Amino acid sequence: MTEPIELPDELSDGVVTLRPWRLDDVPALVAACNDPTLTRWLPNMPSPYTAAAGREFIESQPARNAEGSGNVGVFDAQTGELLGACGFGAKPSERFEFGYWVASAHRGRGIAPRALRLIARWVAENTGAGRLQLHADVENIASQRVAEKAGFTREGVQRSWIDVRGERRDMVSYSLLPDEL
Repeated sequence: MTEPIELPDELSDGVVTLRPWRLDDVPALVAACNDPTLTRWLPNMPSPYTAAAGREFIESQPARNAEGSGNVGVFDAQTGELLGACGFGAKPSERFEFGYWVASAHRGRGIAPRALRLIARWVAENTGAGRLQLHADVENIASQRVAEKAGFTREGVQRSWIDVRGERRDMVSYSLLPDEL
């Protein structure tokens, strides 16, 4: 069984702040998640994304944390505006898989690499992780750039890695070892 994850109340680098989701985040979450770009790359995201889906997602976080996963909102450190999300899931052999997204109005500002570095460092320092990893669709060049800017190393392409809405997709594998942070 995977150890429960106790996420911090807040992680920040002064530009972005990561914190657990709250129910008052639902309207901003719904607005961000109805972006066709997100639903293209995130196979488990409901489309359309409703307020009910947002509430269910937020309310499910304690149970997910108990299973060794964590997902936090990424907010502007000055204004508190929702910028995106990042999260991780525990895998066998002290591996952790990461994911992230940024709301369309905030892309291209370096938000995702900042958030990914913050959460990756926290996981490495607080969980005994031996390997941090992520996968990006071979056509999702922006996500691949995020991984590389955050310090992850491209390892190769996993052919037919995942089913995305009925289509088998190739994914690029990335890793970061805790001593590389």
